[in-house]
Amino acid sequence: MREITYAQALREALDEEMERDPNILLLGEDIGVYGGVFKVTEGLLEKYGPDRVIETPISEAGFVGAAVGLAMTGKRPMAELMFMDFAWVASDQIFNQAAKMRYMSGGRVKVPLVIRTQQGGGRGNAAQHSQSLEAVFTHIPGLKVALPSNPYDAKGLLKTALRDDNPVVFIEHKLLYNTKGPVPVEDYTVPFGQAAIKRPGDDVTLVSLSRTVLHALEAAEAAAEEGIDVEVIDLRTTVPLDLDTIVQSLKKTNRLVVAHEAHRRLGIGAEIAALVQEHAFDYLDAPILRVAAMDIPIPYSRVLEDVALPGPQDILDAVRRVVA
Repeated sequence: MREITYAQALREALDEEMERDPNILLLGEDIGVYGGVFKVTEGLLEKYGPDRVIETPISEAGFVGAAVGLAMTGKRPMAELMFMDFAWVASDQIFNQAAKMRYMSGGRVKVPLVIRTQQGGGRGNAAQHSQSLEAVFTHIPGLKVALPSNPYDAKGLLKTALRDDNPVVFIEHKLLYNTKGPVPVEDYTVPFGQAAIKRPGDDVTLVSLSRTVLHALEAAEAAAEEGIDVEVIDLRTTVPLDLDTIVQSLKKTNRLVVAHEAHRRLGIGAEIAALVQEHAFDYLDAPILRVAAMDIPIPYSRVLEDVALPGPQDILDAVRRVVA
């Protein structure tokens, strides 16, 4: 099977879905002539024209609001937020309009909107351009949330998002765009709410998402050299959340570590820990451990950033502790 980058996989998904459905259109800053800050939309303006690839002013509230209106009236817009951190500027449009409109209309109004954005640290982009905020969107009823960790899932999940009749927050990671992986040429989708077992194991269940899955796999290989067999689960989506795959793994391993790049406090790891103790407490032979970013603004200094963000060694240390 051919291998392409994460960015190429996303571009293919957008291109193929725009060709399939003329109601899909794109809005965002620098997505046309420049091709997007990470070049995901490169070439789409030339192919589909300015009526479907719409360059917007630097006004997230404005173009996300416009996208909500377009979605309510028959179009299927994809609004691109250049950085996740800018979502706060459009928070009313996302949380109070997009997320609630279908419920408040009694199901008569659909909002088939995709908000594409990227998050995370690792590039020295500092506190206002490095946040990981998936837990915020996961908390809001009415939104679906996807976080692909590899090119295959990036393409398949984005296709699923673009075909969904509900608003989807599609979260990429800025350090994944150049990573490569196998992606089929034929059409496919990846269903929401279906986690992937990236590495089977019998001793520890290690749950992760987005770029941290790569750290989890690296830690699992290091643990294997010490005789610890780690099962790595990639959540893929946080809404819907595939708790069943986690519980089935726990029945085998009896130990759980959850790793994510977002801050530890009230992160998705806390929610998973709460759900597991409610639904699978009897399967646990050790306390659930969480590995996450420190609860501080992400530093600009690369040295300090490396300390603040979790890495493979932090995950390996947690795996060692949970089996001790």
